[in-house]
Amino acid sequence: MPRSVLASLLAALLVLTSFVAAAQAPAAAAPVKAAVQPADTLPGPDDARIALQVARRFQADPDLREVTATSTRGVIRLDGPVATAAARAHAAQVASQIPGVAGVDNRIAVDAGLAERLQVALRQVYGKLIGLVAKGPLLVVAGLIVLVAWWIGRFFSRRIHLSRFSAKNPYIDSLVARFVRWGFLLVGLLIALDLLEATAVVGALLGSAGVVGIAVGFAFRDIAENYVAGILLGLRRWFSPGDHILVDRYEGKVVALTARSTLLMTFDGNQVSLPNALVFKSVVTNFSQNANRRFEFTVVIDVNESARESQALALEAIARVDGVLADPAPSSVVDGYMGGGVQLKFFGWVNQRASDLGKTRSEAIRAVKSAFEKAAIDGPRPVQYVLTAAMPETVAEHIGLAPRRPAPEPSACADTSVNRDIDAQLNAERRAHDDESLI
Repeated sequence: MPRSVLASLLAALLVLTSFVAAAQAPAAAAPVKAAVQPADTLPGPDDARIALQVARRFQADPDLREVTATSTRGVIRLDGPVATAAARAHAAQVASQIPGVAGVDNRIAVDAGLAERLQVALRQVYGKLIGLVAKGPLLVVAGLIVLVAWWIGRFFSRRIHLSRFSAKNPYIDSLVARFVRWGFLLVGLLIALDLLEATAVVGALLGSAGVVGIAVGFAFRDIAENYVAGILLGLRRWFSPGDHILVDRYEGKVVALTARSTLLMTFDGNQVSLPNALVFKSVVTNFSQNANRRFEFTVVIDVNESARESQALALEAIARVDGVLADPAPSSVVDGYMGGGVQLKFFGWVNQRASDLGKTRSEAIRAVKSAFEKAAIDGPRPVQYVLTAAMPETVAEHIGLAPRRPAPEPSACADTSVNRDIDAQLNAERRAHDDESLI
């Protein structure tokens, strides 16, 4: 018998066997689509077996049931439609795993129909939900791990002030506590993701966070700038709550330093919110940093008066004012010469924690005025008078040609205490911002 006839009979026998096996399959299953090349292509004896195995594999996959497998001398040709490119690649992979396959000729077409794609998507969602329900116990355990890590982080962060990491700056302690708390939480999340076999999610989240961070940085540049400036202000501690400061042209007492702004209470009771970036870039004058502070004022006397005697008399009067420090002692200079008089400038020092600067300065000016009036030291006379006849004593006294009446003695009970007008309002605002204040 010729070899070609023998090969044809063998191939026909294998095909018949496959049909019989297909007929014995359950009735609900779709028919297995497998074919071999005609006899004139001289297929090998295993082509029918290979095609049948590939077809059975495809029949078990809902996405590949429309695919037809044809084997010729160990080379599998795949035809038919699939819904996605991933299914097309999966079909080639399945076919290549069959023993005896020498190659795969993938001619599967991707069907872009909306209905097919919707069905594939619904099947994937259904599969994900089933997998999620199956992992229910693991999800519970992972959630418990995260909660325990958060509790441990809070436990240690609240005891930072008892450890050697504690600093004199309360903000540093708060910052370290936050790092400790979030560090423990991050470790707990990593353990939970590893338990759920979802560590790849971390890489995806980090990559997304980088892109989102760049976009948010450009969109909210001012907010980010104020936040970073707030952290730096909290670290450097240029001022503390209650300090009297001057920032740019804004003056008041510090209420709080929040993540985005510095809150001031002005001396007329208004609250001012300054962006942290403005405070960080501006010249900040802290009047409360040092206890001692100097005040000054100017007095003009007539050119005919003795500047030296006037200075000595005024310094004695200033030194007797309650609240003026003896060390440093009051001082004075001749500050200028005007058309009708000599300008004297006086300086005095107060302890801001015991006396109010404004009140003490006011009392010092009143004391100098009283001393000058008692000593008949006149101010400048820009008006010229012509004497034509005797004039009443009151007029002569008014223009400085008659002795002045004795000036009243300065009161010994003048109030030079610290100004507490806005302290209650300031304390209330500070308590209201305690949770968000960084200082």
